[in-house]
Parts: sequence; C-alpha cells; structure tokens
Amino acid sequence: MISKKLFIVGAFVALLFTVSAFMQKDKPHESFKKIASGKSNGFAVLEFFTSEGCSSCPPADALMGEIKENNKDQPVYILAYHVDYWNRLGWKDRFSSIENSERQQQYSRILDSQVYTPQLVVNGKQQFVGSDREAVENSIINAVSHTASSSIDLKAESDSKQINIHYKVSGNDSHSKLLLTLVQKKASTNVAKGENEGRHLNHWQIVHKQIQISLQNNSEGVSTFSIPENFNTTDWEIIGFVQNTKTGQISGASKATFQ
Repeated sequence: MISKKLFIVGAFVALLFTVSAFMQKDKPHESFKKIASGKSNGFAVLEFFTSEGCSSCPPADALMGEIKENNKDQPVYILAYHVDYWNRLGWKDRFSSIENSERQQQYSRILDSQVYTPQLVVNGKQQFVGSDREAVENSIINAVSHTASSSIDLKAESDSKQINIHYKVSGNDSHSKLLLTLVQKKASTNVAKGENEGRHLNHWQIVHKQIQISLQNNSEGVSTFSIPENFNTTDWEIIGFVQNTKTGQISGASKATFQ
C-alpha cells in the first residue's frame, strides 16, 4: 500500500515538473511579443553568424525565424551572415562568403571574443551563443529600452539592372559609417553532405551584400546594389545601421522595403 502511494505521489510530482517545463518553454514567445511595445525609439540589431555546415546552427536559425515572426514591424533587425570557413568540411553553403567571415573576425577583435557558430552580436557591443534563448531575450529587451542617438531615413527602389537606396543620416559622429545591407527574408536548402547531411534547413534574413559608407563629410546620398539572382521586391529588403568603426557600437538602425 505504501509503495503504491509513493508511486502515485511520484507520478504527480513528475507531472508538475512537466507542466512547469512546458510553461517555462513558452515564456520567451510571450516576451518576444512585448519587446518593442514601448514608446522609446530604441532598437536591436542582431548580427547572426551561421553556416549550413554547422550541426549546432539549425536551432539558432529557427530562433531567428521566431524572433522575426514575433516582432513584425518592430525595431528588431536581424542580419544572418553565412560564413565560409565551414565549407571545407564537406558542404559548401551557397549563402556563405569570405566577407561575412571577415565581418565576424572584426567583431572578434573589437569584442575580444572567439570566432564560432552560431554566434550572435547585438548592437555591436554584446556577443553570445545564438541559440541561447534567455540571453537573446534579455539582450533585445535591454537594447530597445535605450534611446537611439542616430536616425536613418531609407528609401529603396529597383529597376531591371540595379537597386537604388536613398539615405539620409543624422546624429552620427566622425568615426561613424552607414552599413547598407541587402537581405533575403527567407530561403531553404536540402543539405546533401557535411554535419547536416539529409536535413532540410530554413533560413531567415540572409545577408547577400553589404556596403559601408563613410559619414564623415556626407550624411546624405544614393547607393546601389546589383540585382541578385531570383530577386523580387516582396521577398527582399534593405537594412541600414550606423556604427562606430572603433568601438563597434551601433547608434541607430532602420529598414526599407521596395517601392
């Protein structure tokens, strides 16, 4: 009789732990929806370094997709840089580039951090593992609570040959640059080799090209991108942000859809 009672109590406790874990798992979803609900002009730029050759990256990719979905039309800007140093291990990531890897190396020097995937850098001043839900949630909430010191006005238009971005920046300093980034909102790949062999991977906010413009003597102008393969105005956007080239800190961000 005693053993039967202990069994029932044990089962009840296990059930409570399961329910508690389920509720805890759902908390980030609720927090993400509340992130940008305040009235400040704060923002969060999430620079995410990933690779299709990295078996630890798909959960972080999925988290970026979740953040994007739960923060539509909010000042949370995701940039997924696919690095190329995983390509030598059996699978070439078609979105990867040496420029993306160099971007990560720059942060390694500025932030005195290691180079790894999945890595996330928030507003150019904080880095951690990109699949760490709690760290991501807290960093975004903290970032959007601070006031932006730079403002960016962007307008994008395209024709059959190129994309034109009209920009106007205010509030920048002598060490600032405007980084304009051509972003594909979503894509997927069936991976045939490497650590993710046999997996169907989804990606969000994929960086294709990035231009850096010095703002020392010119805070207004027009810049261009060549039309990428499979381009359409619905599935692509331009994200721009102002960054201090010495400290790495980002002082303002904005995005433009295509007119």
